[in-house]
Parts: sequence; C-alpha cells; structure tokens
Amino acid sequence: MQSAYIVGAKRSIVSPINGPLSSLKINDLAAPVINNLIETSGIKFDDVDELIVSNALGAGGNPARSIALESKLPERVAGLSIDRQCVGGLDAILLGIKLVQAGSANIVVAGGVESFSNRPIRLAQEYDKILVPYDAPAFTPNLYQEIQMAEAAFNIAEQFGFTQMDQDMFAINSHVNALKSKKYLIDEIVNIGPENTLFDPYARNLNLKLCERAPKLFGSVTYANTAISADAASFVVICRNIIKGRKALKLISGATVGANPKLPGLAPITAIEEVFQASGLRQKNINQVEVMEAYASQAMACLSESGLGNVKTNPKGGALARGHPIGASGTILVTRLFSDLSPGDWGLAAIAAAGGIGSAAIFGCYD
Repeated sequence: MQSAYIVGAKRSIVSPINGPLSSLKINDLAAPVINNLIETSGIKFDDVDELIVSNALGAGGNPARSIALESKLPERVAGLSIDRQCVGGLDAILLGIKLVQAGSANIVVAGGVESFSNRPIRLAQEYDKILVPYDAPAFTPNLYQEIQMAEAAFNIAEQFGFTQMDQDMFAINSHVNALKSKKYLIDEIVNIGPENTLFDPYARNLNLKLCERAPKLFGSVTYANTAISADAASFVVICRNIIKGRKALKLISGATVGANPKLPGLAPITAIEEVFQASGLRQKNINQVEVMEAYASQAMACLSESGLGNVKTNPKGGALARGHPIGASGTILVTRLFSDLSPGDWGLAAIAAAGGIGSAAIFGCYD
C-alpha cells in the first residue's frame, strides 16, 4: 500500500445563507479555492489525477465535473461527486486517501462545497402527478425512523441532561473562540466573492440574554445553539509523498459508521471508538479535536461520551460560530487541523449526518 499525505488545505469563508457569498454558484465557490490550493501547495495542476467533491443540496449533474472544468485542473480530470450529507466532506478526503494508497492516483484533490443561498427548489412528483415542494429529503425509508434534526438534538439534550443554558454556554464559547481567532485564519482562507473578507462573518458577541431571546426550534434547542445554514467551499490536496519543507497530515485511522437514525447526532461516538481502536492511540494522545457543532447538544454528547471532554476542542470556534455548509463542513474540520497542528501532533475530526451516520478520523502531523 502506498503512502498518502495531505500536503495542503484551504477554504473560503463560511458565509451565512444570503450573506457575502450568496451571489456565487457552487462552481464559483469551489474553483478559486482549488486553484489557490494547488498554487500554494507546491504541486502542478497537470499532475492532479482526480477531484472528489461532496455536495448535498445540488440537483445532480456531477458537480465535480463542472467544478473541474471551471478550475485550472487539466481536462482529463473527470471529477467524482459524492453525497453523504454532512459527513461527505470528511468522507471525500478518506476516499481520496484510499485512491492514493491503492496506487490508483498519485495526486487527488478532495473536499466539499455547498450553497444554501442558491440551492435548487425541490419538487416531489406524487402518484397523481401533483408536484409537492420540499426542503429536505427523507433520510430513511420508513416514516417511523424519520425525525427532524432539531427534535433529535433536543432528545439528545434530554438524554444527557443538558439544559438550554448548558447548550447556550457551549455556543457562546464557540463564538468567543472564533472572535479571538480572526487574525489567525488568514493563511487557510482564500478570498473569494465580492467582499474582501478573510474571516467568518457570523461570529458575534453572543451572551445569555441574546440566547434567551432566540426563537426555539424544539424545546431547549434554539437558533442560538444551532448552526446556521451557510455557503462555503473547502478542499485538500493528497499526494504520495511529503513535499520537502512543508507540513503534511497523514491519516492514522478513519471510519464511517451507521447508527440509530433517530439519534443521528450520536453516530460519531461509535466512529470515534473505531478510530481509537484501529490506531492504538488514546484520548490523552490527541492534541486537538475538531468536532462538528451542528447542534450544541450533539457536540457536547459526542465529546463527553468519547472521553474527549478535556482535550482542546475547536479552539478557533466551531460551526455554531461559523455556520454549516453541509457538503463542505467535514473538510473544514480537516482544514482547521491542517492549520493548527504542529509536527508530532495528533488531531481528530468527527462529524454526524442525518439518517444516523458518523465519520471520524485521526491524523498525524509531519514535516
């Protein structure tokens, strides 16, 4: 099996729905990030063999191919689109690493892109040919397995005894970390769009009074402790070899698992257990965790149940302070690890998806 290293990672800002990036289609979001990634990673465009793109809200048509043609990648890069909803951005990276490890490719660009602002209008055709609009698809085959994400997050909060204040305080801390870290994100963010912005604009001076006024989604789950819908793109480049003088991440272990579809936010717990078992590492070995904050209750439960509660987590803020661009969110977690880890460090990324799916990966940092 060949070696595989992430030798570069970039992203756009995460722009709230109808925010600074709302005028850009997914091609326009993704292509400049990919171009900048290649130009700054010490490799040549013509050497890229494949592009893997996670996208959840598009209407098909293989957006990866369209993005490849929009970018400076060679015409022979066919492009592969995947949809695993929220975990897709991380799974695109795991798939790209496997391609390189198997010797099927020398260099792969992998990541995700999403535009909530420009998502297609969805219509379901019923048996009598009536067209019924819908916003989210079904994630399970049976109605009794289906659940709204906010309700599932509330059920997690109830199961673990998290009050609304607990969830709000978790969200407040995410915003505090994001605001403190604006100037440290410049190297990982590619400036695209009409506004000259190099930080995620959603982070704010959140406090308990503001949280108390936030509209409720379901019980203790509110707009304040839930990640907002967002637009963004994020990609990494994967090579067989470390580029001399440059930092690189190596996958130590990765896992994607199915779990209870009515409690999808807990699915990463099993995935995290699997990556620890496969790697031989323990929680005390991990220097930094990047966990998806789709809902505060979900992130809190994953951290506590995985024994990661005392590990440095989302030190520059998480999705509660950025937003959730579904197909790109998993890649953003890895991009954050690439920016923050130092040689000799170990980092863990974990994320959940609707339908009861969890993905996790441990990376080691090398130079």
